[in-house]
Amino acid sequence: MSSQTATAAPYKRVVRSLGSGAPVYALLVVLLVALAATDPGFYEPDRFLAFVKRAAPLVILAAGQYLVIVCGEFDLSVGAIVTAGVVAAAEVYGSFPNAPWLLITAGLLLAGAFTGLVNGLITTRLRVPSFITTLGMMLILEGAVFYWTGGSPHGQLSEGFRQLGRGTAMGWLPWAVLACLVAGCVAVLLMRSDFGRTLVATGDSERAAALAGVRVHRARVIAFVLSGAAAALAAVLVGGFSGVSAQAGRGYEFEAITAVVLGGVVLGGGRGSVVAAMAGAFSLQALFTLLNLQGVSGALESTVQGVIVIAAVGLGAADWSRLRRRRTHSSGGRPS
Repeated sequence: MSSQTATAAPYKRVVRSLGSGAPVYALLVVLLVALAATDPGFYEPDRFLAFVKRAAPLVILAAGQYLVIVCGEFDLSVGAIVTAGVVAAAEVYGSFPNAPWLLITAGLLLAGAFTGLVNGLITTRLRVPSFITTLGMMLILEGAVFYWTGGSPHGQLSEGFRQLGRGTAMGWLPWAVLACLVAGCVAVLLMRSDFGRTLVATGDSERAAALAGVRVHRARVIAFVLSGAAAALAAVLVGGFSGVSAQAGRGYEFEAITAVVLGGVVLGGGRGSVVAAMAGAFSLQALFTLLNLQGVSGALESTVQGVIVIAAVGLGAADWSRLRRRRTHSSGGRPS
């Protein structure tokens, strides 16, 4: 073995361990370094934790969206679930100002899970494409919120309810950061379980998974339920630090999909890491923060998301193995 090959071996092992998420991890490091160079005070504990707190809802949404995408489906309703959750909580507190925040939070999580259940059953039992199912659910929820509030939500979230979004534990650690960590750990453990392997197998080949005894429909329904519950949790966080708005979750569905794609997860399912999807969410939040610090208009965020989606999907679809074989053939040598 040559010295060059021996030197490259540890590098290849590191890249192999990172898997398809290696590019997004590298991108996240670059963005964090750029933020430090642009704003030297960015890594002060309070400011950095505030950044993580802002990113927490998107990270949680990306984890839920990953579960749906990796099994071969889409969930476009998560942004509307966030909006509906914030508005519903405000309306309930408008009528019952002393309602326990824990009860309202549990109710939102159940409602989000139920919405995911409806999405999953329509997609699997009625065989309506998930893109259409969840797009329809998004429109239903947005229309219901507008009809309920007349475009101007009433009521006010209680201080107890808002603590999860803007309060701190032990006086310094935001509850939103803890919620993000817990959601991330649950998602990782879930994907390392038999259920996680079932999701990946379902997205890779539905027919092969079914022939192997996998209950494909059940796996997909559960993925939608978990995505809906994740959106409801994100609604609690968004309501906590942003307040009540009929546009609270607007655009979150596309940001979550962008984050998942940026994390190297293949649209159509079968490949990808939930950790990389969450890293994609952090990268997207870091990019938007950097653009804001550079004075770039926030109106360009959608443009940036569109470029990221097209570039990431294009790179993921490229046949790199064929390109390597072509280069090896043209050089007349063997790969080292």
